[in-house]
Order: sequence, then structure tokens, then C-alpha cells
Amino acid sequence: MAADVSGAVEMRGALMRLRRATGLPVAFGGLVEPDSGQMRISELTGTATTALRALAVSSGNGLGGKTVALARPCSVTDYSSSRQISHEYDAAVAAEGLRSVLAVPIVVRRRVRGVLYGALRTAQPLGDRTLTSAVEAARDVEQSLVVRDEAHGLLAAAREPETASGAAWEQVREAHGALRALAPRVEDPALRAELLAVCDTLAAAPASPPMAHGVRLSPRELDVLACVAAGTTNAAAADRLGLRSETVKAYLRSAMRKLGAHTRLEAVVAARRAGLLP
Repeated sequence: MAADVSGAVEMRGALMRLRRATGLPVAFGGLVEPDSGQMRISELTGTATTALRALAVSSGNGLGGKTVALARPCSVTDYSSSRQISHEYDAAVAAEGLRSVLAVPIVVRRRVRGVLYGALRTAQPLGDRTLTSAVEAARDVEQSLVVRDEAHGLLAAAREPETASGAAWEQVREAHGALRALAPRVEDPALRAELLAVCDTLAAAPASPPMAHGVRLSPRELDVLACVAAGTTNAAAADRLGLRSETVKAYLRSAMRKLGAHTRLEAVVAARRAGLLP
């Protein structure tokens, strides 16, 4: 199996944020390949050569491998002469002219999924502020990978054949609401589109005969209604969708108006009859 390339977008963004926050001229990183357990460097910014690209790092070897093995940040002031690490990758590091290097693990559910590096071409200590910024960048990637894992799990569950009745149909509705809440948080446009397509499929499932009255709701209005259908309050829906409570209320009022509903419950019922919600 190839490396988990689904996190490439988040990795690139994290590396750019790391450079902006720390002023480090070079940043790079990669994700652990599920089959081999090796971390392969796939994303680079600020590099002058291709020496590090596609470099496979084994657990325990070099600075990155030590970070993978220990699942904690590590750094060296002068890579080539450091006695704290092994030196399998000295040639690639020297070709890029790197001296001071830090490495921070990306940990999801207690498993190291990748490593972010930041580096200088001079031998000088990397302070606590730089390390803190690198850790924050890694946390951003971790959160994105968690969202992706949840999204893929829900996609798989949503595609399993179910009888659309009783508890099974409630599971479909729960999956629909969860998918609609996750979709806006996914940066990868292809995965986001796939999530929304599955939402449309779930909403069109024949729980009850749809009423063809041509109502059109915006994606955010549907997001809010899906949360309401799951029994959440406006405040909980706002937290789930990353919106303000006032914004959630505005979307809900708009959806109710379009559906000709006077209450939240009426809006959910009308949306289901229109085939907009499962």
C-alpha cells in the first residue's frame, strides 16, 4: 500500500504555517506508510535540492526515525556531528546543507502517522518558541487526519446495505448528520465532494415518499437541519459546524421559511418529505 497521501494537503499547509511562525528557512515532512511502517518524506518547502524527496526513514534511524520511535519531538544543533542520533541519512541532509534540525511527530490515536521537520543551514540551538510552533503545526495535521478517518469510516458505514426501517434507519440519519457536519472541515475538495454526494444519496433513500415541491436549500441550511434532525440544540449545532449560534439561527429561519414550516420539527419533517433529509 502506498503512503497515506490523503493528508498531503494538510501537510503542505502545516509546513507553510511552520515556516511563517518560526522563520525557519526549510521545512519538510511525510506520513508513515501503513504497509512498511517507514515514514517517507513527500512534502518540502524552502529546499534547494531534491536530496530529501521520497527519502524513506525507518523507525529509530536518524532524527525522524528517533521521533517516530519515541513519539515525541526531537532536535539536534548540528545534525552531522550529533551523538544523539544514528547517521543513515547524513548524505541527504548534507546535500541540502542542513545543520540544526527539529522533528515533531504527528500522532493520531496513539499511533505516529507522520513527522514534520524544520531546519536551519547554520548550527545554532532551536529555542522553545520554535519547538512550540512546530508542535502546533503538527496538531493541525493530527486534527485533519482525525476528521479524515471519521469521514472515511462514515462513508464505509453509509454504503453498507441497510433495511430502511426502525433502528437501522435511525443509523442512516445519524450518519447523514455526521457526514454533513464533517464535510465543511475537510480541506481536500475531492473527499469533500464525495462526502456530500453520499449525503445526497442518503437523503434520497426511500424512507418515505418524497414530495416534489421544488424546495431548494443551501448546503449550510441542510447542515443545520441535519443537526436539528439529530436532536441538537442551536448551540451544539454551532459548535459541531464551526459557526456562531446567531448564524445557525439565521440558516434555520431561512430553511423554515423555504419549507413553509413554523417550528424546527415541522422543518425537519418537511425536509424529509421533500427528499432533502433521510
